[in-house]
Amino acid sequence: MSQQPATAPVPDRQPLDEHAADSVRAYAAAERAKADALASVLEDIAANGYPAPEAGVLWETARDAHLQRLAGEQTRVA
Repeated sequence: MSQQPATAPVPDRQPLDEHAADSVRAYAAAERAKADALASVLEDIAANGYPAPEAGVLWETARDAHLQRLAGEQTRVA
């Protein structure tokens, strides 16, 4: 993935304040990290084949564990 910003200026754009620009950069970095992680998994599959089904986790188990993590992170309002 390219880490280079667009080089040519684009007319008719409104500049962002520094806080908004930092937020957009942080979002872009997070999305780039997700794409890099996915690309790494796909490259591993291409090099080594699919993992054995016995080595995996059932999607229901993964879903339930994720939902429990989310429930533990939420703040409760009475």
